[in-house]
Amino acid sequence: MAWILFGTFIALILLRVPISIAIGTATVLTFLTSDFSSALQIIPQQMLEGVNNASLTAVPFFIMAGNLMNATGVTQRIFAFANALVGHLKAGLAQVNVLSSMIFAGISGAAVADCAGLGAIEIKAMRESGYKPDFAAAITVASSVIGPLIPPSIGLVVYAFLAQQSIERMFLAGLIPGILVGLALMIYIRIRAQFEDFPTQRRATPREVVATARHGFLALVAPAIILGSILFGFVTATEAGVLACLYCIGIGIWYRELTLRGFYQALSDTAMMTAVIMIIISFSIAMGWLLAIDQTPQKLAAWTFSLTEDKHVFLALLLVFILLVGCVVEGVPAKLILVPTLLPLIDAYGIDRVHFGIIIQLGLLIGIATPPMGIGLYIVAEVGRVRFEKVTIAVLPMLIPLFVVLVLLTYVPQVVTFLPDLILGPTK
Repeated sequence: MAWILFGTFIALILLRVPISIAIGTATVLTFLTSDFSSALQIIPQQMLEGVNNASLTAVPFFIMAGNLMNATGVTQRIFAFANALVGHLKAGLAQVNVLSSMIFAGISGAAVADCAGLGAIEIKAMRESGYKPDFAAAITVASSVIGPLIPPSIGLVVYAFLAQQSIERMFLAGLIPGILVGLALMIYIRIRAQFEDFPTQRRATPREVVATARHGFLALVAPAIILGSILFGFVTATEAGVLACLYCIGIGIWYRELTLRGFYQALSDTAMMTAVIMIIISFSIAMGWLLAIDQTPQKLAAWTFSLTEDKHVFLALLLVFILLVGCVVEGVPAKLILVPTLLPLIDAYGIDRVHFGIIIQLGLLIGIATPPMGIGLYIVAEVGRVRFEKVTIAVLPMLIPLFVVLVLLTYVPQVVTFLPDLILGPTK
């Protein structure tokens, strides 16, 4: 049964069929060839049961917050502040690119929003300053990996739902890894600037730094308000999504940059993205039910233990597997397929579920910057008007610092678990 399911799914993906249709078709076809072919009503039952979960209501609100950020001009203010802080460094605008992504990550939590929103501003500024278009597009997609790690994060909400973990704990677990990814990229840029002649710009005066901070103050404090409200127990993760949307609307009105047309576009984009994600989640729940009936997780665990009982060897194999999957399947669909299948194996090797959540999150995120299916590559190629092939070649060396951080997080779990254990207490 599992072979039919995965075989059909992979074949459809290679044929460039949309993820939602590929998952649904593979699930229905497997049902028709199974002993449950006369009970197709199980599919809609499992689909409805899967999405009928309160924690998933956070997803559309965080998606909308990211769209509203782009609609209200907040991205420009974040970019201006980051430019005033680090724009004078070697390869300054490349450093600004990364720092802007780190700040924006604390509001939207979506890599696509980063690529499409900040990316348009960053690539345009870098091109006008004399950077090569392919380099500008490549650093933009590489830095967008930070978005779904630093809370709030749509991907971590989905993982928390699948792994039955606290959303608050997952958010805290992603904070340090997200900062490490940003620092790793900034160090990479600094080293590369030693060997290449990147454009430079003058150092901003203290008055200019203060002016940009004051100009974008409401946008800059948004991450602290959103995350702080969750950590201090004022709101749940779902309510924080609502708070983020209301805050973004308030910023747009205060700055007088939120138009009815922009607001309608943000609502429309949010509805479309949410619908696609929920369809994928609902079909994946039915798929998971099939795999459970077939005892696929147990068979996979037995087969893996026959290969190695060493936890560190297993983690190495797991990393390679996740990275390969991330090259062809997007993050949320990949999680929905892999997490229910791998969790029994993770538990058997004694790996913390929160730790595994960050490993799979970053591993799959690297896929958005990896050919052939890296969605981030296609977005920045379109936004930056750069050929896809050139962006792909330019981004390859930038994957090295991302791999280094991924290996560090995998083999030093304390980097992931330290903050949630410190604030929320260790898991029992």
